[in-house]
Amino acid sequence: MERVGRFTAIDGSVLDGVSATTLWTLRNRAAEAKRSDGVIRDPWAITVCDAIEYDYDKFGRPNQSHALRARAFDECTRAYLTDHPKASVVALAEGLQTSFWRLDRDGILDESRWYSVDLPPVMKLRDELLPADDRVLPLAQSALDRSWMDRVDADAGGVDQTRADGVFITAEGLLMYLPPDDALGLIRDCARRFPGGAMVFDSIPPWLSQRTLRGLKLSNRYVTPPMPFALTADEGLTLAGRIPGVTAARSVALPPGRGLFKLSALPQLDRGFFHRNRQSITVLQFGS
Repeated sequence: MERVGRFTAIDGSVLDGVSATTLWTLRNRAAEAKRSDGVIRDPWAITVCDAIEYDYDKFGRPNQSHALRARAFDECTRAYLTDHPKASVVALAEGLQTSFWRLDRDGILDESRWYSVDLPPVMKLRDELLPADDRVLPLAQSALDRSWMDRVDADAGGVDQTRADGVFITAEGLLMYLPPDDALGLIRDCARRFPGGAMVFDSIPPWLSQRTLRGLKLSNRYVTPPMPFALTADEGLTLAGRIPGVTAARSVALPPGRGLFKLSALPQLDRGFFHRNRQSITVLQFGS
């Protein structure tokens, strides 16, 4: 906490375009973490959000969605690390996510390496606002720059050791912003490079993608960046067999929240029209 305390204000306007969406998700997580009945415990999200000077209100009213998504991603990562305690975790386009510290509370990262990948302006903010840790290796580059794969292999002692220990790749709030060929190509290259590993990503349905391409307003002062890549929950499952090296896929439900977010998590409601049109989270298993 002392590190952040040295700063009176950090200017969040240094981020723009897709990179600025990390401030949207940060604000929503922090707003939940501040509530007595919040759906996530995330003290670092509160600290970082409060340390950044930014017009958060332009994102509209906060809601539970990003906090619940973060918890779902945490659970997927926790499950993989339980079976592969020495695995490398690669957080692609990590933004101002604070997953590492939430998971570290469980003591499951003691033998792991965590690769935080994002563009230089984002990584500069992470360096200024979040505590350094020897297990976290920052890589200031695009997720589409595949050189991060070389770094993971090299740090693990080579390809064979990487495969033995395992690699878990997270793409939280990333793929929807990519052209479809880039999104699917990234999945394909991850499966080829890290057999035996796994990947979790979230996606939006086609109707929501189309709305963003026409200009989706969160308020009269903010329009979301276009999100051209869309998959329904069922389409995510078809990636097993469709993409070489992806041998299995499973859909992950959001944990229950409050109100409508509690109702929408009921398995008996996840069918028909709602199932086809909701956002989704998919875990892919890479063949060995």
